[in-house]
Amino acid sequence: MIGIGSGGPSTDEASTLAEAHAGSVILLGNTQAGSTAVKDVTRAVRRVVAAPHGIQVMLAADQEGGLVQRLQGSGFDRIPSALDQAQLSDSRLTRDAESWGEQLHRAGIDADLAPVADVVPASLLNVNQPIGRLRRGYGSDPRTVAAKVTAFTTGMDRAGIATSVKHFPGLGRVRGNTDFATRVVDSTTTRHDPALRGFAAGVRAGVDMVMVSSATYSRIDPDHPGPYSRTIIEGMIRQDLRFRGVVISDDLAGKAVSGLSPGQRALRFLDAGGDLVIMGDPGLAPAMVRAVRAEARDDPEFAARLTTKVTRVLTMKERRGLADCG
Repeated sequence: MIGIGSGGPSTDEASTLAEAHAGSVILLGNTQAGSTAVKDVTRAVRRVVAAPHGIQVMLAADQEGGLVQRLQGSGFDRIPSALDQAQLSDSRLTRDAESWGEQLHRAGIDADLAPVADVVPASLLNVNQPIGRLRRGYGSDPRTVAAKVTAFTTGMDRAGIATSVKHFPGLGRVRGNTDFATRVVDSTTTRHDPALRGFAAGVRAGVDMVMVSSATYSRIDPDHPGPYSRTIIEGMIRQDLRFRGVVISDDLAGKAVSGLSPGQRALRFLDAGGDLVIMGDPGLAPAMVRAVRAEARDDPEFAARLTTKVTRVLTMKERRGLADCG
């Protein structure tokens, strides 16, 4: 999933999307241009990407609400922050999310990388940079978070929009932001932590993707950040949550995972059990693609695992009307 500007692909970005045969594209950066302009962008992306017959590129956005609503302007409601959404009844949030999803669908967006299931303790609301200070979480009570994650996911699903619950196993207990800090450590969360309730609720509600946090969890796997941890992906997501959908990374251009080459970042994530890489810096995407192709060519076992991962992504696309796998 390659990131481009919300105003549409530049010449270089268009070249990258074509070269990488991007299966998914995320619109990054805020735009006030409105739904019609975003529709033009999504059409332009689909013209640029040479998708195989019967398979379409998936267009995604971060449309959480509040300070994280990438697509704005005419045709898009102003979505309240998750903290404000939590004040709505579950039924009202489901209806609202369905309406917000319909607006995305009309603009050519297929996936909303939301909802946020991170639980931020009340004592950390003002110092937790990735979630609390931005009002991105549904609250400090795991039961409330689970209910609102379910309501949001259900509404988006009714509108035909894929969703991604994030950031597993939680960014609510850290202080630093993995996009900007080279090492972010959660020293509290455990494998069977009650704060994971929102993620489990999202899986039960039929979420299409689970996004893995780039933080390191010292009480779960102190030796690997989330995207490179088999314990987190294969153990917790696949075994504990029994999730059979797509495991997606957070942006692997983030500082917390920048110590490796782009190719190694992709390979480590895939080897740990992940399926779909987000790369917010399009200039790094071709190196990732080349590394994965080379590994698949040289290692038949890796190639077989890669086929399983591709099948998960295509199954998700078929569910959302983006692929005909018949």
